[in-house]
Amino acid sequence: MPKTSDVVNQHGSSTIIGGPVSHRAELLAARIEEGAARLAAFAEGLSDAEWRTAVSATARRSIGVVVHHVASMYPLEIDIARAIASGRLVSDVTWEVVAQLNAKHAQNPQVLQSATLELLLQNSREAAVAARAFTDQELDNAVPFSLTFGAPVTAQFVIEDHAMRHSWHHFAAIRKAIHR
Repeated sequence: MPKTSDVVNQHGSSTIIGGPVSHRAELLAARIEEGAARLAAFAEGLSDAEWRTAVSATARRSIGVVVHHVASMYPLEIDIARAIASGRLVSDVTWEVVAQLNAKHAQNPQVLQSATLELLLQNSREAAVAARAFTDQELDNAVPFSLTFGAPVTAQFVIEDHAMRHSWHHFAAIRKAIHR
């Protein structure tokens, strides 16, 4: 899929260079942006001690590491959706691979709050622009996906379950960790 740019036209609606944005794609993009903005706004108000607080006793990742993790995963999540949208089988993303990625990411406990929030907003904006580039037909394409144990899922499902839901999921865990 060629890279495209998000543009707001004179009538206030979004277009992608080459045509209008699918209504479904626009809704998905808006949800990605909303989730990231909510997470960023909350995380921005955390003290240094809260930023370093473990999200859970079992995972032992700090809030900062988790926010950085969410920010860092947007490009991968969108790439997976693009692959499925184009009809390519995704067989190399398993829960074991996810666990390895998470463990590797947790080894970097010194993430800076300002840089992490900047990365979160940048990568979520880029993910939203990418989501807006999907056509309804691409969103409806389904192929077996290794993370769903070979169940054929649509590109829209991948966007919703990963790029969109990821920030919401971790935001709930973060709020629970610091009792807010």
